[in-house]
Amino acid sequence: MPDLAAPTETPKTAEAVCELVAEAGATGRTLEIVGGGTKRSIGAAPAADLVLSLAGLNKVVDYAPEELVLTAQPGVTLAALEKLVADHGQMLPFEPPHLGRLLGAKGRATLGGTLAANLSGPRRIRAGAARDHFLGLQAVTGRGELVKAGGRVVKNVTGYDLPKLIAGSWGTLAVMTEVTIKVLPAARTELTLMLFGLDDRRAGEAMTLALNAPVELSGAAHLPQAAAGRAPLKGEMAVTALRLEGFAASVAARAEHLVGALKGFGRLEQLDGGHSGDFWRQVREVEAFQKDPRPLWRISVPPASGWRVAEAAPGEALYDWGGGLVWLLSQADPRPAVRALGGHATLCRGEGPAFEPLDGALAALTARVKAAFDPKNVLNPGRMGG
Repeated sequence: MPDLAAPTETPKTAEAVCELVAEAGATGRTLEIVGGGTKRSIGAAPAADLVLSLAGLNKVVDYAPEELVLTAQPGVTLAALEKLVADHGQMLPFEPPHLGRLLGAKGRATLGGTLAANLSGPRRIRAGAARDHFLGLQAVTGRGELVKAGGRVVKNVTGYDLPKLIAGSWGTLAVMTEVTIKVLPAARTELTLMLFGLDDRRAGEAMTLALNAPVELSGAAHLPQAAAGRAPLKGEMAVTALRLEGFAASVAARAEHLVGALKGFGRLEQLDGGHSGDFWRQVREVEAFQKDPRPLWRISVPPASGWRVAEAAPGEALYDWGGGLVWLLSQADPRPAVRALGGHATLCRGEGPAFEPLDGALAALTARVKAAFDPKNVLNPGRMGG
């Protein structure tokens, strides 16, 4: 559990959440919404009168492995869910990062917090983002009203797609009390091909070539020499990694094709099974940057432009999603350079505004959505700025 300084309520039912939110709205009080607290440091601390912790809503409501669907309360930890689905030969397809150690948090990442932040790991390039596997929800709006949206199937076309709106809203629109997600069968075989010594631009070219090849990569990352040289990898050269998953025969055939396609980029080595899994956990949790005290930026750009981020903004970078996700250690604000590349940046660790400021039509639309869900600004006020 996070260290909660303000008075805290830990409801155990959706009805109790409704009562708390409705009472706050009626009395002019505000609420900070937290799950495990692992990402509590991202964004402005809400000026809240009360903390509403979802730790008491921590049950798996329904899991149907044969239907690839799981319904749970938002306080269930990712670790518990990952073990549950792994015991049935399945996985959370968007490979969610936990990030607790990276952000210096004491709590444990939860399903609700992950969806609220729309966080996805290396497999995003193949499986899609967290929001793409968010099928349905039950939530309490800032009006104190319990609403339901979506369902237990992928093709659900009734009404608006509220799960995708709630994903990435950081608890500012509604308090989730139950969520339904899609799961997938776990890969039978995992293999990672590794190139060494490439500079950022050349690594970007290699990842782009591999992602465009008919091999269905499930991970593409580049650790420049500075990042690769840190614990836990402690490598002597930059590392460019490409992951293949699936049935053994298919993985072997695709790996052979990829080796031929990449022969112009230097020598290739192979990581199998557990070693491959360990490497991608390190990438997912950005372990190379955990102990560095500098501000840490999470940057999204078009993958082909990823290598330009470190060229345009001073600092040390680590590239995931084929270059589309850049983790940057930098004292300087990279946002002007990132915007010029068609991307955006979030300050995950450090002092200053975490989220990109909105303006024009997007700011007006965001304000209208907030007013529709939370007209009295009860939920996480100021968390995302504005």
